[in-house]
Amino acid sequence: MKSPAEIAQGYIKIAQGKTTQKWYKLLILAVLAGAFIAFGAATATAASAGTGAYSTLIKGLVFPVGLVLVVVCGAELFTGNCLMISPLIGRDVKVGGFFKNLGIVYAGNFLGGLLIAVLVVYSHAQSQTVAEACVAAAAAKSNMGFGDALLRGILCNMLVCLAVWASMAGTSAAGKIVALYLPVLAFVVCGFEHSVANMYYLSAGLMAGVEYGITAAGLSVGNALLYCLLPSTLGNVIGGCLIGIGYHTVYRTKMPKSEQ
Repeated sequence: MKSPAEIAQGYIKIAQGKTTQKWYKLLILAVLAGAFIAFGAATATAASAGTGAYSTLIKGLVFPVGLVLVVVCGAELFTGNCLMISPLIGRDVKVGGFFKNLGIVYAGNFLGGLLIAVLVVYSHAQSQTVAEACVAAAAAKSNMGFGDALLRGILCNMLVCLAVWASMAGTSAAGKIVALYLPVLAFVVCGFEHSVANMYYLSAGLMAGVEYGITAAGLSVGNALLYCLLPSTLGNVIGGCLIGIGYHTVYRTKMPKSEQ
């Protein structure tokens, strides 16, 4: 496997590619990533519905399929891209390119998650039990509270960025999957908050509530945005930046101009 120092050095070129990518290609890859994470969330909901005390563990075992698809198939994920703080503070990428990437990718991830939510709910692939679990999950997130969601977002993206970092140590598809699997399982089982997954969970829960006639206290668009999506996004940025800055401080040196 690659050493942490090799990963840190190699990530410079990866980040430069991300920040110089044409906007429409970036958007397409971001929509795909949002859809991939939504597939993981939808599968986790369906697999765990009605399983009682084992539901959280089952979600954790199933959900990583989303990040596996992002890493192996290639896509742009907002949470993982917070690692670009490392080449940014090392002046290997431009500030404008950094914020362009995060802005376009966040919007694209939302579109991808929303698309899958629409297709899942209105295809009526969900049973009543799964729909109820979907609504219950969205309601719980909407009633979480700003501070809790912020802190859980920090913890979540520390693990997600560690998963992405670990996957870069692998030199085969199997190695990458094994490396990323456990950190993703950990954040799901611990109940931490992933903003891109929440784009699906909240959208699907709101729509399923209407389509299946299920009501839940506190579940509204306003609460979903204010008490879940916004704070979990801010927390994800902070958590990802903590990991990126930490590894930059320990391992990174500026790439020689001859290699740029």
